Amino acid sequence: MFERLREDIRCVFDRDPAARHRFEVVTTYPGVHALILHRLAHALWGMGLRWVARLLAYFSRWLTGIEIHPGATIGRRFFIDHGMGVVIGETAQIGDDCTLYHGVTLGGTSWEKGKRHPTLGNNVVVGAGAKILGPLHIGNNARVGSNAVVLKDIPAGATVVGIPGRITALEGGEAAGLDAPGAAGSFNAYGTTENMPDPVALAINRILDHLHTLDHRMDENSHALKTLGAQVDDTTIHELAAEELGDLGLANQPRQNPGTGTDNS
Repeated sequence: MFERLREDIRCVFDRDPAARHRFEVVTTYPGVHALILHRLAHALWGMGLRWVARLLAYFSRWLTGIEIHPGATIGRRFFIDHGMGVVIGETAQIGDDCTLYHGVTLGGTSWEKGKRHPTLGNNVVVGAGAKILGPLHIGNNARVGSNAVVLKDIPAGATVVGIPGRITALEGGEAAGLDAPGAAGSFNAYGTTENMPDPVALAINRILDHLHTLDHRMDENSHALKTLGAQVDDTTIHELAAEELGDLGLANQPRQNPGTGTDNS
């Protein structure tokens, strides 16, 4: 038990640069308090003292603002940063070395008994305000961005953002040139990275690429018709650039050359 407590305190220093010394962590970190009380409540739950376990969990919620059902299973070196508003349901399972930020919900979508809450693998990071709902499985080293709503299983090493959650990167960076989330020094607060792509911006850029291709073909057809003697306006249509759409973050997203399908990033 004391070894677990030492591990829980050490992991705070690994993931929170604001932590200064052990006494401060033990006395002022609600995530640590909630975890200690949960481990005790979970032991009481396993012993069949379920009302006492629920009462202790209720006290922990009042003290810390973090609601963890005593039936939830939590692995080693679990860290809740800030913590206010975190909700973890009865059948949730959390692996080792996971990190949750404030406002995270590991919730259920059914009133049926049985497994109805998510399962998180090892080294999972869930950003502030994210909701993972249902008996889903989140693979090892996955990252869930802030305010994402996850309704489907997530493979190992994936980065998920948006509503509903969409995968924007896979382990090793195949999808977006990102570092593997499990690599040393690649821990990213709030489940984000500096060069994480915006899926909405990517979708808008694809629409722009399609429009540019249509404009290019219309120009070619107009020039050809005028060459044949038709009375048509063959002036070149102005192409709308991503920069003209304002501060939408589109300029740094990968684009394609109109009509060629080649990358223009």
